[in-house]
Amino acid sequence: MSVSTSVPAHPKNNAKIAAVSGFVGSALEYYDFFIFGSAAALIFGKLFFAPGPSAMLMSFATVGVAYVARPLGAVICGHLGDKFGRKKVLLLTLLLMGASTFLIGCLPTYNQIGMTAPVLIVALRLLQGLSAGGESPGSSSLTLEHAPDRKRAFYTSWTMSGIMFGIVLSTLVFIPVASMPEDQLLAWGWRIPFLASAVVTVIAFVLRRLLEEPAVFKEVKAHDEVVKVPLVTLFRHHWVTVLRVTAMSLFTIINTIINVFALSYATSVVGVEKGLMLTVIAVANLAAVGIGPLAGILSDRVGRKPVFVSGLVLQMAMIFVFFAALTAANVPLIFLTGIVLIGLAYTATNAIYPAYFPEQFPVKVRYSGMAVSLMFGLLLAGFAPVISELLIGGDKANWVPVAIFAAAACAVSAIAALTAPETARTPTPLLGLKAAGARHHAPSALAADKVQA
Repeated sequence: MSVSTSVPAHPKNNAKIAAVSGFVGSALEYYDFFIFGSAAALIFGKLFFAPGPSAMLMSFATVGVAYVARPLGAVICGHLGDKFGRKKVLLLTLLLMGASTFLIGCLPTYNQIGMTAPVLIVALRLLQGLSAGGESPGSSSLTLEHAPDRKRAFYTSWTMSGIMFGIVLSTLVFIPVASMPEDQLLAWGWRIPFLASAVVTVIAFVLRRLLEEPAVFKEVKAHDEVVKVPLVTLFRHHWVTVLRVTAMSLFTIINTIINVFALSYATSVVGVEKGLMLTVIAVANLAAVGIGPLAGILSDRVGRKPVFVSGLVLQMAMIFVFFAALTAANVPLIFLTGIVLIGLAYTATNAIYPAYFPEQFPVKVRYSGMAVSLMFGLLLAGFAPVISELLIGGDKANWVPVAIFAAAACAVSAIAALTAPETARTPTPLLGLKAAGARHHAPSALAADKVQA
């Protein structure tokens, strides 16, 4: 039999707009997602919960609510994206995140409305989690399907650069806000970062409105080949791929271990200043913004596996070096190892997965497959700080078990990646078709260059 391998020509502007909207949309999503964490640590315990020793604990618990909601968001958004289109769902996730973040900035406090205040803030945090569950998988799938075959990793890498830029913004924005007089901070200052998200929401919405649905999805829809229940098809025919991609995504615990556990370890155990550690994280993530697209270019040239796995191996070594630098309280070394770990090693893997993961699935279940697999993997990332606390027991200075835990997760990701097909040279319409006898998923009427199968 023969399966055609090309689609109607991709307008170059569509690929560029998809990459830019992926960058801006992801920056918004993760700016919103992480300013909530900063506010929970600094402010929400004083404003939204009954005064008492449990107020701060309750405030921190609201952060984790979103990680519980993300898999549900992945299922819902993946289903809708594979059934009705990527663009429509991405517009929905953008508006959902922007609106919920803006409304958090408008909430009355516990002193004003009592127990209704924590209920509202938890509800809005759940909406943030639902949105985050569908944003990066959808953005990656849409950008990949618009991109030229030989530049897919480069274009999709901008989604991850946007996420890293969002982390940078969320870190930097709280430095001046947190330095305000406390009465002004609690009265109105804390609201500024949340209300400001409205500006980025409008910009990202306009960019996404300019996009068209990818040609390969249009082809499937035009021939009435859209899967009725994508999740059923996904687990019936591609469950091995789901397990593999979930394992490949476990390396993401590096991010939460650095941003949460290492931050706490450095400031509370070693005595490194909070401002200094926040600056290290911001600088390392800023380096990742620029290095991500370069990793994408390299992956398009030499393949996904060499770049993805090399990044994992380097992370396995650098996590030990980074914690050793923290323990020594050597500021120049902390900056250097932080940049190498996050800006280079982590980014070499992180920038590739928006292409590598969705490339494992055929177009009909690509959004669902990417979203569900990634969010399952991110569950471990969400609980990584808690697991780390359990691993060190009562010895706060014992960072070695945490580093071993992080390195082990990277090793699992590397092994899973080595068992996955190399997809850098596979034409977009044929992606994912070798898995589970999935050749019947091929778009049926794609014109030009045919390949014998």
